Amino acid sequence: GGHFVQGHVDGTGEIVSMEAEGDSLWIKVRTDPSLLRYIVPKGFITVDGTSLTVVDVFDDDNCFNFMLVAYTQQKVVIAGKKVGNKLNLEVDILGKYVERLLSGYRNPVASTA
Repeated sequence: GGHFVQGHVDGTGEIVSMEAEGDSLWIKVRTDPSLLRYIVPKGFITVDGTSLTVVDVFDDDNCFNFMLVAYTQQKVVIAGKKVGNKLNLEVDILGKYVERLLSGYRNPVASTA
């Protein structure tokens, strides 16, 4: 897996739940609707610099969740966070590109060819 991580922070989220299931850790995050619009189930999100796969999106709660396997928990800082902690979020750039292309932006880009 993985995606294009640019290192930009688009916004923040707040951990609303952390639940262990076997040796996996499920984390649910609340964020602003302006970011949630770019987050899709089975899509990508960067959380505190780590590229992760989104499991589900809960539009009514402005939340999404993801799961960390045991190996990932040992390698990233997210697993050490607590409910109520803030997380830096970077949404997948592809959603931003699609929105831009579909927005009807009409100014041509100058070509040097």
